[in-house]
Amino acid sequence: MAVLVNPTAGRGRRGGVLADVVGRLRAARLVPRVLAAPDRERAQQACRDAVDRSPAALVAVGGDGTVHLAVQAVAGTDVPLGVVPIGTGNDFVGALGLPLEPEAAIKALVAALTQGQRTVIDLGRATGPGADPLWFGTVLSAGLDASINERANQLRWPKGPRRYDLSILAEIAQLAPHDYKLVLDGETRELTAMIVAVGNTARYGGGLPVCPTADPTDGVLDLTIIGPIGRATAVKMKSLMRKAKHVEHPAVSTHRVRTLEIHGEPRRTYADGERGLPLPVTVECVPGSLQLLA
Repeated sequence: MAVLVNPTAGRGRRGGVLADVVGRLRAARLVPRVLAAPDRERAQQACRDAVDRSPAALVAVGGDGTVHLAVQAVAGTDVPLGVVPIGTGNDFVGALGLPLEPEAAIKALVAALTQGQRTVIDLGRATGPGADPLWFGTVLSAGLDASINERANQLRWPKGPRRYDLSILAEIAQLAPHDYKLVLDGETRELTAMIVAVGNTARYGGGLPVCPTADPTDGVLDLTIIGPIGRATAVKMKSLMRKAKHVEHPAVSTHRVRTLEIHGEPRRTYADGERGLPLPVTVECVPGSLQLLA
């Protein structure tokens, strides 16, 4: 079986987890092979090469970014994904109710492997002109939330979740809505919005349930749109979102779609908190496209 590890996940504070994962797998008479992943591109290729050899599983040891890389390789295949979360947000495992502590996660995935337990869930898939398909397990964002991610990824200080708090303040300071054309299962809508978030699962940004009713087993994606709002409301929106109360605000609308086209200014989307495709994109739900060790 293949093991992908990001030693910098969780700000590098859990570097000993890999040895624990490998040790427990070997004790269960499994044969782990740690993938060489010196950078993102080679990690992605290593995952794909590993899946081509049909391992018993691909285990991602890291945060949501590591899971995102692994998902690109296992989506639509019979190779199951196991996750040992050591990131700062861990939205994927949190939304699915999987163990958040590394030790419990290791025990659970070993048990699932040895007992043949798998859970099948849906994934979202984004496509765009001249680009390879991009799979996501949590949320794809195409508005202010994507801009916050973009700014946070460019910051060298502060580290961890505080980067996002600083980015939120900076983006709110220059708050401006954008014009979109959305095609929801064939129905066209033109609108102005601050946030366009497409959820396979409920949460992003370290636990914010932006699409609170999203279910990765129902064959559809949840869409949350936040229309033009002022700076004061934008500041309050995060606390409302944390309690899933934002959907009651008059500026917020929600929808359920199988396929969604997003047209707008050629800005980057973000998927699973990672830099995604530029607009325009077509997003669809692909039912039963991921097998989990759970």
